[in-house]
Amino acid sequence: MKDYEPVMSFDGDVARKDRDYRRGDEAAAVAFLAELAGPGPALELGIGTGRIALPLAARGIRVDGIDLSPAMVDQLHARPGGDRLVVTIGNLADVPVAGTYRLIYVVFNTLFNVLTQEAQVRCFENVATHLADDGSFVVEAIMPTFLYQLRNHQYVDAEAIEVDEVRLDVLRHDPATQRIEESHVSLSQAGVRLNPVVQRYAWPSELDLMARIAGLRVKGRWGGWEREPFNASSGVHVSVYGR
Repeated sequence: MKDYEPVMSFDGDVARKDRDYRRGDEAAAVAFLAELAGPGPALELGIGTGRIALPLAARGIRVDGIDLSPAMVDQLHARPGGDRLVVTIGNLADVPVAGTYRLIYVVFNTLFNVLTQEAQVRCFENVATHLADDGSFVVEAIMPTFLYQLRNHQYVDAEAIEVDEVRLDVLRHDPATQRIEESHVSLSQAGVRLNPVVQRYAWPSELDLMARIAGLRVKGRWGGWEREPFNASSGVHVSVYGR
């Protein structure tokens, strides 16, 4: 089993996926990250098409990236300002770059595309080797509390019902391995289209232990990019680690 499988999720209809993954929180995320980045530089793990990296770079911060999908990176480089970003094609858990960064960040559950605990720990360790002494490592991810409300560890949800298309979210959860196997299914006259996603989630407490193994500690945690308090009702967390 490979420990990193994002291409199966993100190659293919890149333009549609990029549209679907815009959530409206980009401005708040960029403001949060820019404050930590200072003069930079910054490194995004799983940079994709530049949803966060491009507006962050537009603030004058040098932003580099890592991604496993050439199709996503091609889309990034085709956008205004995208040709100025240096992107390494590779496994984000290996952090295959040179130098150090004031800010390293991974958003929108992308860390969970790393499919084993061992590889996630390796990601933290490799991040630590590239983090400046006063730098910050930011992880944004879901709180997977909803998974324990599933019936038989699975569900089918209608994401959208339109005249010419129906979109379903189909998910199976294995609590023993903390793996989610999910597919976004589109049904239309053009046929059936699948967008599979496989992830290995981790709770914040587990991420904190990974950070300690890597020589890092929690500097702060919030329930969103607007620095909402993190509590039992938080659907996501934004965690900041440093030395």
